[in-house]
Amino acid sequence: MIHPTAIIHPRAKLDPTVQVGAYAIIDADVEVGPHCVIGPYVYLTGVTIIGAHNRFYAGCVIGEAPQDLKYHGEPTGVRMGDHNVFREHVTVHRSNQAAEETVIGARGFYMAHAHIAHNCHLGDGVILANGALLGGHVTVEDGAFLSGHCLVHQFVRVGTLALMQGGSAISKDLPPYTVARGDNRLGGLNIIGLRRAGLSPAERLELKQLYHALFRKGHNLRAAAAAAREKFSSAPARRLLDFLAAARRGVCGEAGERED
Repeated sequence: MIHPTAIIHPRAKLDPTVQVGAYAIIDADVEVGPHCVIGPYVYLTGVTIIGAHNRFYAGCVIGEAPQDLKYHGEPTGVRMGDHNVFREHVTVHRSNQAAEETVIGARGFYMAHAHIAHNCHLGDGVILANGALLGGHVTVEDGAFLSGHCLVHQFVRVGTLALMQGGSAISKDLPPYTVARGDNRLGGLNIIGLRRAGLSPAERLELKQLYHALFRKGHNLRAAAAAAREKFSSAPARRLLDFLAAARRGVCGEAGERED
């Protein structure tokens, strides 16, 4: 189960079912849960706690020090759930302070060369396609899909079931259920994602009406959101409105939409 060329620190905690490939390195403060597969040349470091049934393909680096000038070697970590897949050369950096962690949920799929920076919080079922990059302190909610070579600025939030088209870049929050197109711009709702997630026709219709009220009438977004609370009551609609209310960096919008 463990290749003879692998280097595993005596204090590392590996479940007996874990498989470790050639030339992998696992440092002292790493814990690996049942039935994980660690491929060749993988490096696991930091105070990293890994759940069950995770698979790491060749060259992944998980738990390395954050790329943050304020970090000075404190023992910080990464925590992840179960059934995640990390393809070739994915990098996940540990947090920049001991009071926080970089957190990855369950059932995620992270394709080759994706990067998850320090203090990020990712929900369940997140997909990052090849080359997608998350800055520090980014939050990605359940079921979000970031296409190839997307860029997310530090401290930005990506809402549940949101989709970023290939090459998109955002420095503002991306609301739940929406599609990012280009730089900080919306391109409608993630209709296919909503259907796959099992939202009812009535919920999808209400989200369509809400999206139109918020982003396509040219109204002040804050005022439009306040008015929408009186009209839209489904759980998905409320989630979108609550997300907007919590925004601190601004919100992606359509061309011509007023923010203030």
